[in-house]
Amino acid sequence: MNTINAAAIAICILGALPMTASAQSSEFGPQQGGREFSLSGTGSSDRNFDSSSFGVTGDLGWYLRDDMVSGIRQSINYASIEGENIKDDFWNGSTRGYFNYQFLKDRARPFIGGSLGGIYGDGVKDSAFAGVETGMKYYVQTNTYFLARAEYQFFFSSTSDASDAFQDDGAWAYTVGLGYNF
Repeated sequence: MNTINAAAIAICILGALPMTASAQSSEFGPQQGGREFSLSGTGSSDRNFDSSSFGVTGDLGWYLRDDMVSGIRQSINYASIEGENIKDDFWNGSTRGYFNYQFLKDRARPFIGGSLGGIYGDGVKDSAFAGVETGMKYYVQTNTYFLARAEYQFFFSSTSDASDAFQDDGAWAYTVGLGYNF
């Protein structure tokens, strides 16, 4: 009788392990229909890393699936430029839509994606831009994550010059921040 009880308990424990493992793997992060908000510090530099700026970015996204998020991103940036006969302060902003695909369904979620929007303000030519991005979300709580992202953005005034802009008019943007799923 003791052997039968021990075997029954062992079978119950072994049978529950797959449910526990699957519950843990989906315990972190969003589900389809969920939303996310993140607030991040940003930095950017031209393609030669000669000029740089810093700013703040906010993202608001909606999950189309557990691993796909689409949303809107707003950035406000400040730069102080010094040259031979020039010292000036600039404020600018950018508004863009984004789409990201997240790999894995664990605490660490690498992602790739793209964005399309516009840049405006002091010291920049008001123009459209498109970008490719990659990064990582790391969940420290069920719905709270650290975010790191790098974007390569290329600027263009019309669709005819968009193909050359990728090589000639690009800039890197970096983001580190915190986010929350709700």
